[in-house]
Amino acid sequence: MRLRRLEEEFGDGLDVGVRSFLLRPYPDPGRTLDQFRTYTQSWLRPAAQPDAPTFRVWTSDAGPPSHSVPPHLVAKAAATLGPAAFRDVDERLMRAYFADSRDITDPATLRAIWREARLPDEAFARVADDALLRETIAQHNQALEAGVTGVPAIRMEGREGLVVGAQPIETYRRWIEHALSDA
Repeated sequence: MRLRRLEEEFGDGLDVGVRSFLLRPYPDPGRTLDQFRTYTQSWLRPAAQPDAPTFRVWTSDAGPPSHSVPPHLVAKAAATLGPAAFRDVDERLMRAYFADSRDITDPATLRAIWREARLPDEAFARVADDALLRETIAQHNQALEAGVTGVPAIRMEGREGLVVGAQPIETYRRWIEHALSDA
């Protein structure tokens, strides 16, 4: 959420857009819960950064999450209701996954997150919209073509290069200030 803080700091000088990049584009039926728990220990490195959101090693017996598509579709469905709905659902998905050990590929968990955001129940059906799936896949493929290898991956419109991986807020701030001074 560092970029959201910077968006507030820079006001109209910064417009953050979010696009899909699927870390796990396909279900992996062979990944065990124990393997996933071991993987989540890697979250402790970004968790140690001073302004990091909450990251915890997976403690639940739910999961492991199967693939990245379901939560992306829920976020895109929320975005059809407006930027505030997207942000609320996006933050809830992140917290559910990284802090609360909730399987965000489980349909019941995704519906619960939707309800926790107090979004209209009938609008949840948008998750099944083929257009949202096509958009998600297209954005993922565009990210691959641009050289994205992980998340977050930050790119400035009209500029070459990417910043990949969680960086300290000061790194992003300097990058933005430099770009704005060039404009």
